[in-house]
Amino acid sequence: MTTDETEAVDALERLGLSNYEAKVFIALQTLGTGTARDVYRVSEIPRSQVYGAAESLAERGLIEVQHSTPMQYRPVSLEEAERLLEERFEHERSQAFEFLESVRERHDAGEEREDIWSIDGTEHVDDRIEHLVEGANETIVFGAADTTLVTDAIRDGLRRAADDGVEVSVVSEDPEVRESFEGGAITVHAPPESLRNERAARMVVADDAAVLLSVRGEAGAGREGEAAIWSESSGFATVLAEVLTGWLETAVIDHEHER
Repeated sequence: MTTDETEAVDALERLGLSNYEAKVFIALQTLGTGTARDVYRVSEIPRSQVYGAAESLAERGLIEVQHSTPMQYRPVSLEEAERLLEERFEHERSQAFEFLESVRERHDAGEEREDIWSIDGTEHVDDRIEHLVEGANETIVFGAADTTLVTDAIRDGLRRAADDGVEVSVVSEDPEVRESFEGGAITVHAPPESLRNERAARMVVADDAAVLLSVRGEAGAGREGEAAIWSESSGFATVLAEVLTGWLETAVIDHEHER
């Protein structure tokens, strides 16, 4: 088989056909109409396997059979085949995910798990922050050590949340970070000295139900070597969110009074 034909067989297998079914279907597309012997000749499928594969394809509605001697096989139009395979794929997808959803619901109905997850790599931390920001409904506190840690996607997500009525606060010792959020619905704060740490990178507290804290591998490393822990919808996340937001509010108020 050519490389293109091999890839076509692989693709049809991913859509639910067996290897022999895919090869027979491709052979019949080449032939237009043919017998088992014709299919064997152009596909090199064992002749004994052609009959079973053709019968299965007929049951799927992908080929038509003329009960002559010898039997003749003809594929349906490509448009019809595509529709049938799409319907089959959608049916299998729905069946699988309905089962997975029922399993997930049984899991969610069980006792609460105190899961704390770790993330390595700045891009993965970016993705998790974007997810937490997008899922927030009431409040978001976002902290970043410098501008390298505020991607366009995160900045846009925070602004959309604020425009949608979510109470968004941004905390950073970097004036450029604060300035980039000024002039809109987002509240900005400079943290007091007591909350600053050269290894601290980013923080997210969303709806007092999700928390993410990250650190950098080396001081001044920008976006390199970032690692984080996060938790959502757990007792740990709720407690830590309350502690962080309470500590931050008190420290910021005290800092502003000192100024």
